[in-house]
Amino acid sequence: MQDCENTKAQRTQRHKGIVVVGVGNDFRHDDAAGLIAARRLRDCGIPAQEHQGDLATLIERWKGADSLILIDAIAPGRVPGAMYRLNASTSPLDRQVCNTSTHAFGLADVIELSRTLGTLPPKVLVFGIKAKDLTVGVGLSPEVEANLPELVKEVTRARQQFGSIRALGVR
Repeated sequence: MQDCENTKAQRTQRHKGIVVVGVGNDFRHDDAAGLIAARRLRDCGIPAQEHQGDLATLIERWKGADSLILIDAIAPGRVPGAMYRLNASTSPLDRQVCNTSTHAFGLADVIELSRTLGTLPPKVLVFGIKAKDLTVGVGLSPEVEANLPELVKEVTRARQQFGSIRALGVR
């Protein structure tokens, strides 16, 4: 099946207050990486949402959450498929790195708007995977596809860490 590093107990454990959202566009090749990662997480029994379209509406998905994990393709670069874990809890993301949106408003902008509005959860991680191909079409590039299972594992680990931190009462 999928690369799920979960025991049955981990799959059934509830992580209230942790929101996981895969962001992207199914019809722009590697831009679908966040969406596909969310689907694979759900296949592993981990609640993960998908978001396509206007990024400004993303804020509604995490209102009231204690922790947020976002998954997205990030701007093409030298090493397609390279993975990044960015902590957006206390400082802004680089707009150039996190700009794969076809809209004027990118993921970094949405996070900063939410921070300004006071709706950003205290703990925010963004998992990115370097895109190779953002042209119109379906299917991931071989480089992104090859690294997606590891990205899913990393998101799973981060979600478990968030759950452990919350269970200990540390905020």
